[in-house]
Amino acid sequence: MSNLLLIGRVGGAHGVRGEVRISTFTADPLAIADYKVLKKADGSPALTITSARASKGGVVARCKGIDSRDQAEALRGLALHIDRADLPEPEEDEFYLADLIGLSAETPEGQRLGRVKSVQDFGAGDILEIDPAEGGPTWYLSFTREAVPTVDIAGRRLVVVRPTEIEAKPEDAEEG
Repeated sequence: MSNLLLIGRVGGAHGVRGEVRISTFTADPLAIADYKVLKKADGSPALTITSARASKGGVVARCKGIDSRDQAEALRGLALHIDRADLPEPEEDEFYLADLIGLSAETPEGQRLGRVKSVQDFGAGDILEIDPAEGGPTWYLSFTREAVPTVDIAGRRLVVVRPTEIEAKPEDAEEG
């Protein structure tokens, strides 16, 4: 498991003086500026934020050494990471979504279904991508209390309840 966490992505230039638009993956968009030095996926330095202000979907930031629109635009798509150790410790019974990656997904009866491959948010809330224990394609599960009643970070496992699948028949649609 990598010790780097993705917390933002450069969207491109803002204006003509080298400011960059950053989409943030932090609860408070301006929190990304608290980390100052952001890293690339390989751990090398990416950007040093000198100032930031909130904007729609993230922040607009001034960064050390970025003084022109062309320089800012060249950063488009750059993924921004921090070391996991730089995050504050979560409160009791709290965790970071990144801490779920790699946990075992089990039924309430203890049957291992797989492991959490990733946590996604496609706009309707957090979704766990589960890599099945027996192989085959990954599957998705809404990260809700109903679907995931137990999160045991110390035990490295989640208890998951897969939804009942309902198959709609074409004749059912015609009747309704």
